[in-house]
Amino acid sequence: MPPVDPARERTDKHDLILDAAIDVFAEKGFHHARISDIARRAGVADGTIYLYFRNKDDVLLTIFEEKMGILIAGVRVALEGITDPMQKVRVFARYHFRQVEDHRALAEVLQIELRLSNKFLKEYRPEKLWEYLGVFATIVREGQEGGVIRPDLDPFVLMWAFFGALDEIAMQWVLAKRRDKFSLEATADTVADVFIRGMAGMEPTAGSEPSRPRTVEET
Repeated sequence: MPPVDPARERTDKHDLILDAAIDVFAEKGFHHARISDIARRAGVADGTIYLYFRNKDDVLLTIFEEKMGILIAGVRVALEGITDPMQKVRVFARYHFRQVEDHRALAEVLQIELRLSNKFLKEYRPEKLWEYLGVFATIVREGQEGGVIRPDLDPFVLMWAFFGALDEIAMQWVLAKRRDKFSLEATADTVADVFIRGMAGMEPTAGSEPSRPRTVEET
């Protein structure tokens, strides 16, 4: 029998606990879920949870951190090889909603339960979310530099407006009783079309330089 790698075993248990927590939080709700419920679902002792996480809030924030990291990596892969900024907008919207549809329990936790955590709302700085939105802001800047997106539009404002549309629609889908009547794929194209048409600018004239967009400092 090959020796057990302690680091690998620790990673496996860490992931097992997080996956169990996602299911438990989605089923019971964050406030009603107990550490013992997560331990039972993961098939470990209650005390094992505390070897990896300080408390239930820590479990929830870790879910956000790690899953957002995966989301960021995934959208960057989805955008690879695409040169048209407007097509990138469409791909981004489709990717976002596909993740919501393919990972329903996780979507419910991130869309609903995460917002019920006072620690997340009051103390936590969601830098992973800002990084995810930054991918869209970069698309906007590329489009402005290429003259296909209006130079007077602020990338900072646009990235929050775009995410706001995606986030609200994802929330409605998660809460919907008849999800089969709510096509996220079609919705992705609708949202993308609205933003593409709203952001479209005039083609730059020969020899002219596109204007630099105004930037807004994050606080």
